[in-house]
Amino acid sequence: MIADLQNSSGNRMQDRRQEFEVLKTRIHRQMIDAIDLSKASDLPEADLRAQLRALANHLCQQQQANIPADDREIMVTAIMDEIYGFGPIEPLMSDTDVTDVLINGADTVFVERNGLIERTDIQFADNEHLMQFIHRMVGRTGRRIDEVSPMVDAKLPDGSRLNAVIPPLALRGPTVSIRRFRSRAVVFEDMVRMHTLTQEMADFLIAAVRGRLNIVVSGGTGAGKTTMLNNISRFIPETERVVTIEQTAELQLQQKDVVSLETRPPNIEGRGEITQRDLLKNSLRMRPDRIIVGEARGGEVLDMLQAMNTGHDGSMSTIHANDTRDALDRMELMVALAGVDLPHSVARQYIANAIQILVHITRLGTGERKVMRISELTGYHDGIYELNDIYVYRMTGIGSDGRARGAFYATGHEPEMLKKLAARGYEVPNMNFSARELGSQTNDAPYSA
Repeated sequence: MIADLQNSSGNRMQDRRQEFEVLKTRIHRQMIDAIDLSKASDLPEADLRAQLRALANHLCQQQQANIPADDREIMVTAIMDEIYGFGPIEPLMSDTDVTDVLINGADTVFVERNGLIERTDIQFADNEHLMQFIHRMVGRTGRRIDEVSPMVDAKLPDGSRLNAVIPPLALRGPTVSIRRFRSRAVVFEDMVRMHTLTQEMADFLIAAVRGRLNIVVSGGTGAGKTTMLNNISRFIPETERVVTIEQTAELQLQQKDVVSLETRPPNIEGRGEITQRDLLKNSLRMRPDRIIVGEARGGEVLDMLQAMNTGHDGSMSTIHANDTRDALDRMELMVALAGVDLPHSVARQYIANAIQILVHITRLGTGERKVMRISELTGYHDGIYELNDIYVYRMTGIGSDGRARGAFYATGHEPEMLKKLAARGYEVPNMNFSARELGSQTNDAPYSA
């Protein structure tokens, strides 16, 4: 009997909590409907907060809603976030451990935190609320999204990268993916500490950059390609002029003489598009010492290879691929997209002449990032690329802590690039390339790319 009374009391308390949440949500919605979000942002924040507080009090009195002052202030703050910030996902965008925010419709929000995807309890009121959020975010970038142009890729004012797809393309409601901007870039020291690679491997890559070798970083989505490209580009000498070309600007070069170029999508009439290939062709007239293409995606690969083969030594790019050999195959396919009728053997020779170093990085199922191999491309003979691994990572399993077990190894291949660098007068650091294990690697925590 006592148990029945306790259950009955518990049910009544739960019902009251649910009624309270419904009431709070309704008043929150009425507050949003009562103001013009687009014009509200013109008001000083202190004045707007005072007006919202007065509106919350008025609506509570009007509906005889006994909502505590603390909860009303939470509603006011939520609307301030709608106007000045990121609305319901503001807490996620303020969390330094979150690298990606993934919104699959109004009621499903995931994040990537420390390399792993997890679902949150954050929701938008409905799809209309989510659409308002998308229009507000996209509007801040000067771009547009609607039924005519239902996809957009944009860089937000804080540096984060947003991709949005809306109906009719998104069948289950608007979808948003945000790659958060890191105010402090992940550097080699971080990557070595988190065992993404070893200090010896980092030193080798630094030597390759300073020695003006052409480098391609390959990997899957979210593997950390841009993070690696940012890292190695830090070691370009200040005396050199660098032009960067990206679809959405993400690179954070700190050198003084850097020109950053970004593509432009077509307007509503389908005109005015500026592609990476357009920018790459134009960059050759800008007297660059090096050209960095954020991610090679199509026919611009041919122009990039031409630049690498004609005096712009030390250029770099990334490419989506499963390993270093796959990266070469994909580049060959992209050369074909340039619309130039090149025999396969000529395209392969062109690639082999242009690129010296390939770096493949992977995000493991544990959330950790690993440089799986650093390879040297020395030529192309008898239909085969001469691709030699210098360093590799070999995974042996997963430990009881859920982290990868394995080790980095030097393969014993002494790079031919050492002779090329010496011929250019570059002093190569004393490095030991003998075959050996560089040390077993386990993590305290994976870095977030």
